[in-house]
Amino acid sequence: MSDTEVTNELAEPGKGDASSTSTEIRSNKIATNKVVGFHYRLAEVSAEGEKGEWMEQSHGGEPLYYLHGFHNVVVGLEKALEGKNIGDAIEITLQAEDAYGARQQNSIQRVPIKHLMLASGSKKIRPGMPAIVQTDQGRRNVVIVKVGKFNADVDLNHPLAGRILYYEVQVESIRDASAEEVAHGHVHGAGGHHH
Repeated sequence: MSDTEVTNELAEPGKGDASSTSTEIRSNKIATNKVVGFHYRLAEVSAEGEKGEWMEQSHGGEPLYYLHGFHNVVVGLEKALEGKNIGDAIEITLQAEDAYGARQQNSIQRVPIKHLMLASGSKKIRPGMPAIVQTDQGRRNVVIVKVGKFNADVDLNHPLAGRILYYEVQVESIRDASAEEVAHGHVHGAGGHHH
């Protein structure tokens, strides 16, 4: 299950001349400085190799957009998407080191509750809840470990750290990134970051 299975949609033979078709395909491949939109489903894989229930999926909503080559998605997924075209689908199982990394021991940190960003609709902070904390290195996904009156202890490991993950991905769109997106290292506008 660790192999990547890929389905490609290729241009039909005899449609247009060979040089224009190969140029068109080449320009639409996922590569550095391309903005990619994709739908995905994600499940955890047990130590025995059994795929669990779907934990996350984007189908039925907007695709996920990222700037290729800037590690805006997990490294193993970014590598697997390199060179793919619109319409391609992949299924891939990623070990922890190619996904969210191994769990780091001693990664509990106390932060003021006012610095925690909770999922919309969440009013009361409880242990086990995911949250986001703004750090010097940007936003970090954390898990609440303990809650006090003014502070909370959070686990700085990503909630999916140390897990083997299975992805099903369908490439929906590919476009050239703007100079501003490349300079900032992430997607802007619809599906991306707003400044």
